[in-house]
Order: sequence, then structure tokens, then C-alpha cells
Amino acid sequence: MKNKFIIFLLAFCSLSVAWAAERPIRVACVGNSITYGYGLADREHDAYPSQLQQMLGEGYEVGNFGRSGATLLFRGHRPYTEQPEFRQAMDFAADIVVIHLGINDTDPRDWPNYRDEFITDYCALIDSFRVANPKARIIMARLSPISNRHHRFQSGTRDWLEEIQQVIPLIAKARNVELTDFHTPLYNRPDLFPDGLHPNKQGAAIMADVVCKHITGKYGGLKLPAIYSNGMILQRGTPIRIQGTADAGEEVEVKIKNQRAKAVAGKDGRWVVELKPMQADARPNLFTVSTKNRRLFFEDVRIGDVWLCSGQSNMAFKMREAAEWEGMKTLEHPTPHAFMLYQLAPISPTDNVEWDSLTLARVNELKYMKPSIGYWADWVQHHLLAEEFSAIAYYFGRMLADSLDIPVGLICNAVGGTNTESWIDRRTLEFEFPNILNDWLNNDFIQDWCRERGAKNIAEALRKGENLQRHPYQPCYMYEAAIEPLAQFPIRGVIWYQGESNAHNKDAHERLFPLLVESWRRNWQQPQMPFLFVQLSSLNRPSWPWFRDSQRLLQQKVPYTAMAVCSDLGDSLDVHPRRKQPVGERLARLALAKVYQQPYFTTHPSASQGPSIREARKDKKHVVLTFDYAEGLTTSDGTALRTFEVADEFSIFHPAQARADGTNILVSSPEVRNPTAVRYGWEPFSHGNLVNGYGLPASTFFTVIK
Repeated sequence: MKNKFIIFLLAFCSLSVAWAAERPIRVACVGNSITYGYGLADREHDAYPSQLQQMLGEGYEVGNFGRSGATLLFRGHRPYTEQPEFRQAMDFAADIVVIHLGINDTDPRDWPNYRDEFITDYCALIDSFRVANPKARIIMARLSPISNRHHRFQSGTRDWLEEIQQVIPLIAKARNVELTDFHTPLYNRPDLFPDGLHPNKQGAAIMADVVCKHITGKYGGLKLPAIYSNGMILQRGTPIRIQGTADAGEEVEVKIKNQRAKAVAGKDGRWVVELKPMQADARPNLFTVSTKNRRLFFEDVRIGDVWLCSGQSNMAFKMREAAEWEGMKTLEHPTPHAFMLYQLAPISPTDNVEWDSLTLARVNELKYMKPSIGYWADWVQHHLLAEEFSAIAYYFGRMLADSLDIPVGLICNAVGGTNTESWIDRRTLEFEFPNILNDWLNNDFIQDWCRERGAKNIAEALRKGENLQRHPYQPCYMYEAAIEPLAQFPIRGVIWYQGESNAHNKDAHERLFPLLVESWRRNWQQPQMPFLFVQLSSLNRPSWPWFRDSQRLLQQKVPYTAMAVCSDLGDSLDVHPRRKQPVGERLARLALAKVYQQPYFTTHPSASQGPSIREARKDKKHVVLTFDYAEGLTTSDGTALRTFEVADEFSIFHPAQARADGTNILVSSPEVRNPTAVRYGWEPFSHGNLVNGYGLPASTFFTVIK
């Protein structure tokens, strides 16, 4: 087969090709069914090469040389080099060749057998187009995505596609050709792939736009993500990556204080510079980003610490709704230090209503979140923003600003009802928990309330048969709509209050929560990024005792995490308890102790968190419970300790008496001679009253006796 290919090339070389000076620039789109336009109702006009022709205009002639089912591999089940489209592309003698091949090589007939030939075969294909036109620009494309809905996704396609994607840049470098990317702009848009493989008209338009911008180098000039704005806080003490887009080849210069850094936008329009670490600075600075054609000015920029505040409704719970709000309304400013707020808010809440078609379209486009006012603001500038801002985040940030005496910035992007899986990136779930991606409206891994509410919000789309309509409760969605838009804006850490929408299945959450933390740490390239979270409070929901205990154990399993307890602040009938100041300040205590290691908390560790069970052991008369953070063990209400229970050898629990003994609790029950386990506060709405001398509550728990 290869001999035939070589003979064909030699024959082609013997032909002389004349170009008319005035002819349009020829662009050959080489590929498989995706290039061809399979599945499109009007492929002649809607396939990506056709849309590319419309975008490029009269100065270009675009040819579609896609062949359905074609493989890059010469010994694949349908080699592209043996198809008539290949010969037609050669005859076209294009000035620009865009190659998108490799999708069909994930077939079990191909990659397992001939993977070792992929690089050499691709190089030979590239060389063939250089024979046709030695001056041709060759553009290789990273492959468009294959959805988890593909029938072979878990049986090999997922992994083989990953291997092919990894070698494509190596080939581009080895053959000195250009590289473009169909994967990234389409990866987060599964709604554009009706069969999980072939893009619809809108998806083809995105591909055409990618190629058009790559060919012309026009990306709309200098741009930065929306989070870069007046009043922002830049993270102190760490190199700061600033990234954005500009027209290809433009030089970008970034200036702040005494620093200046430059970069050149690549062929994909992207640029990135890295600023050296800076010390905290409460003085307003001017931050500029410029090219020869445009200059962006950002005023009142300070250097301090930035925290991301995320989760679901209890993190989103507004200041004006909190119990403490009445005492706050008259304050002109909560702290003498720079304390800046930036909020991404949903365009429509996930209330029990049907969304209109415009909202549904914006949700699909990942435009569900938008900045509340468009820039960073403090309490004085925008009292209205403060009223709408997260109460827990506010009290957390205020305590940090007062204690650290540095500027503090808070980014809040919490959305009511969102589940853990919606905040994890797609690739992580594809490889670590793929089954949770399948048919999310009928997937038992996802809480039934989330599925029911989601179906209500997107009912209009479902009635029209638009079963790929997206929703914030869908796995990956919030990561794509609320984390990626932050563009890795440098942060110090995360506070997280979520779990209500996963409490139906603690075992699934035990898999998901570490994936969430890992996903975010990888995104920000901070393997030890602090992740402080709130344990669920008290509420009359039967699964909550087990879920709270699972959260307690997760903080021990996942490094650089810590948990704030709030079971003493719950409401038996309301999932949104109104006392938010203690929760925010408990998170701040954890940060001051574990992240900032302030001396006070080094000498007074029990001031950072409540009593934490370490072990349970038997002595002659009691079960001895040993606690950490147990200085001054007492009760919150001055009465005897309550809600302790001891299990007998049959795992049947009985009420127990308990009393404090230094940093231990002694527990016993006259009904249990051979205790095997102890639990505390083991009820959905806990009435436990164990606290330490700083008034911080113990977590409810279950523990086996050693």
C-alpha cells in the first residue's frame, strides 16, 4: 500500500503546476466525515469548509476534501490516501492545507494494531501536500472531541483519542507545521454534537471560526478576561500569570508598579506573561496592558490575598437576608483595609419555573454567569452589591482583612442547588467517574431533586425534543460556566459550602469531593491550594448524619483541607439557616490558623476549630473519647452533655451518659457491657452541645472503639 502511495507521489511530482498571480488563495480542508459535513441537513452550505468560505470571503477559495470514515493510518480500515478526495486535494495544489484526521483511527480495527505507524504516516501525508505546493502552509488540527455518549467511549475510544491528541503536537513540531485546535472550543459544548461525534451547524461554525482566525491572525485585538477590571486585588507573594488574547504576532506589554513584562501573541491569539511576586500593598496602583494598537488601563489595583467563595445556596445566601444584616446596614465601611468584592451571578435562578428560550440559549452557550456590576467594588462604592453578596464570604473576608492588615479580595460564584459533580472539569469525570455523565436527567448518581428541578427549568427545550439542553446541575456545567471564565486568576485559596444536593449518596460524594479539590488545584496549578469547607448544618433530612460524618472524614483524607462545623446553627425546617456570621468567622479562624499560621492560633489551637474526635478506647468503666482542639471542654448551654450513644456487640445503640475529663469525654451506658462503637449528635437535626473553651462546636460523629 505504501509503495502505491510513493508511486503516486512520484507521478505527481513529474507534473508542472502553474499558478495565476491573480487567483484566490486556495484552502484545502482535508478530513473525515466531520469535515465532509455528515449529519448536516444542508452540508453544502453548513459544513465547516463552506462556512469558512463565507468568513474568508472572495480572496479565498475553500475546497472541502472530507471523506466519511477515513483514517489517517495507511493500514487503517479506510486510509484517506486511498480515497478520491485525497487525489482531488493534491490536484487542488492548495496554498493552505487544514488537516483534521485521526478521529476514525480510534476504531478498534485501527489504533490497537497500527498505533506505531501513526506518526510516520502523518508525516508522509504532510510531505505529500508539500510536494503538491512546496510553499503551502500546512495546518494540523487537534481533534474535535468525542462525547461520552459514543458507544465505544469507555471501551477504548476515550483512551485512544487521548493518545492521538498527545502525538499531534509532536508531529507538528517535527514537521515544522502550524497547529490549530478544534478540541478546546468544542470540548465544553456537548450540546452541539447530536450523535456525540459530528457537530451540528453551530459546531461547524465554531470550527470555521477557529480556522479563519488562524489563517488571518485576526482575533479582535487586545482582550483580557472580564475579571481583570478596576479595583481588582492581585495575589501577593506568588508569580502572577496574566493571560489574554490579541491578534497573532502582536507584542503585548504588561506594567504594574516597577514591573514590566512582554509577550507575543501566538498563532492562536493567546499570550501570557508572568509577573514576579509582589508584597502586599494597600495603595492604589495603575495596571496597564497594551499593544501598539490598544492600551487597557486598570485603576485602584492593590496587592493582597484573593479567595474564591463557591458552592450552592448557603454560600450564595445574601447579606440582606442574614440574621446579622440589621446591625450592618448603618456601617459606612466594614474594615479600614482594602476589601474588594467581585461577584459572578446567575442570569436566572434555579427556581421552580420554566426558563424561556433566550435563557436556555444562553445557558447552552455557557453564559449563565455574569459579573454583578462588571468590576471589583468595595462596600462604600456599591452598597447594593454588598447587600447581594454572600454573607458567609463577607464575614470570612472581613475577619481576614482585620487580622492580616492587608487588602483582601473575594470572588463569589455560588449558585443555589448546584451539586458537586457540576463543579468538576469534564476530563476528570470522563476518566475518573464516567458513569455520572450519562443521561443526567435519569442518572441515580445525581440527586432526584436536582434532576426534577433541572427538568422543570428546561421543560421548553425538552418539549421540543432538544434533549441536549444544558443546565447548571448537569455534571461539569458549573466548572465550564463559572470556573473557566475566571481564567486562572491567581487566588490564595477556596472556601466552599455545598453538599445539600449530594447528601442522598455519601458514597458517591466521597468519590466526587476529592475529584473536585484535585480539579481546582490542577486548574490553578497549586497542588497545595487551601480548600476550606463547611460541614452541613442540622436539618430534618434522614441521610444527613451519615453525610456529615463522611465530610468529617474527608478533611482527614484530602490534604490541605479543613472543615468548619455549623450543626449548632441549623434550622430543623429550613435548609437555609439565617445566622451566617459565625460560619464565615469559623472559616476565617481555620484560614488564620492553618493557612496563615498566625502565632495566636499556634499557642491556642483550640481557638481555630471545635473538638475533633481522635479515638475511642475502653477502660474498666467507661469508653474514653480523646479529642483534638479540646481545651476547656464544656457545653454550649451549661447543661449536661447530651446525644452520646454507645453500641453493643450487635451494633444496637443505646443512650449514654457523658462527662468531660480534661481533654477527654467519658461515656458509659448501663445497658451496654461490651461497647463496640460510639456516636454523638447522630440525628438529622442535632441537639448536641459539646464545645471547647472558645465556644466552637464538635462535629457530630460515629467512631468504632479500639
